[in-house]
Amino acid sequence: MIGARCPAGVPCGAFRPDSCYLPFLAPRGPSRVELSAGIQASLAGRYAAALFDLASEAGTVTAVESDLARLEEALSDSAELRALIRNPEISRDQLGRVAAGIAEYLGISDLTRNFLGVLSQNRRMGDLPAIIRAFVTIAAAQRGEVSAEVVSAHPLTEEQVGQLEQKLRAREGRTVKLRARVDRDLLGGLVVTIGSRRIDSSIRTRLNSLAQAMKA
Repeated sequence: MIGARCPAGVPCGAFRPDSCYLPFLAPRGPSRVELSAGIQASLAGRYAAALFDLASEAGTVTAVESDLARLEEALSDSAELRALIRNPEISRDQLGRVAAGIAEYLGISDLTRNFLGVLSQNRRMGDLPAIIRAFVTIAAAQRGEVSAEVVSAHPLTEEQVGQLEQKLRAREGRTVKLRARVDRDLLGGLVVTIGSRRIDSSIRTRLNSLAQAMKA
């Protein structure tokens, strides 16, 4: 909303789209982590880094991570919500009301709530899934971990997630923070993403590869 204040206390209406966080992207002390080239190069990565810095200064990184996990789950569960935040016909004010409603429903903390308001004002709500992934990567790096995502056609049990974490830990040589989500379009198998690396053993990909081979 015009006149609303971003987490840094600056009126959002005074900025052009995408400029609200730019003053906060430079190193600001010990909370700044060394970012990968991929995160530095992406707009989503820069937003995530700015949010991480603000959360670090406020001592609320864990709370923000929890907020983002709930937002990610809500987006994963609702195709309508994913379409809504990407709809170019939705005004900034409408996006702001949607963001406020989501935050209220999910019990989101003030910092994350304000951040969603900034994204709405800058018409960047559609980038929220990428911002969440980048934030998780940054937070994991700060703790000396590596973040990974596993996508399966059906929910994994806690035992299966634990076994996969152990295998990834042995592969990476350090603690792996694993997030799991479901995509029933995969049909079966797993897709594991570690940083920029992707291990795709899904049935959907195998079938697509087979179809391409048959065409050739």
